[in-house]
Amino acid sequence: MVKKINHIGIAVKSIEDATPLYRDVYGMQAEGVEVVAEQKVKVAFFAIGESRIELLEPTSADSPVAKFIEKNGAGVHHIAYEVEDVVAEIARLKSEGVRLIDEVPRCGAHHTQIAFLHPKSSGGVLTEMCQVAH
Repeated sequence: MVKKINHIGIAVKSIEDATPLYRDVYGMQAEGVEVVAEQKVKVAFFAIGESRIELLEPTSADSPVAKFIEKNGAGVHHIAYEVEDVVAEIARLKSEGVRLIDEVPRCGAHHTQIAFLHPKSSGGVLTEMCQVAH
């Protein structure tokens, strides 16, 4: 079951250009930048309370985030809910008839295990289930 909002993903063309807004204007604490090669993105996290903002910059023209930006422009990409056990959550959601993008977890930033739900099964919002490494 969902524990909390882990992060909100925001697609950007350039993390370097977007960082001042989140760090300087909003006063959020930058938590570093990381490349997630499997997903063809560079990510930057900014802490806000118990949650984070995740900026997603495509590293390849064929990445899902690049395609998202091309179609929709920069902006909110997904919401990620933290779960205790992503494998169990995938099984539970599948048994509820939820359409999944990932039926097997994949590696996310910060050594997390993640799985995405299809927006058609989650109110039009790309939704990520995220298990934090302990």
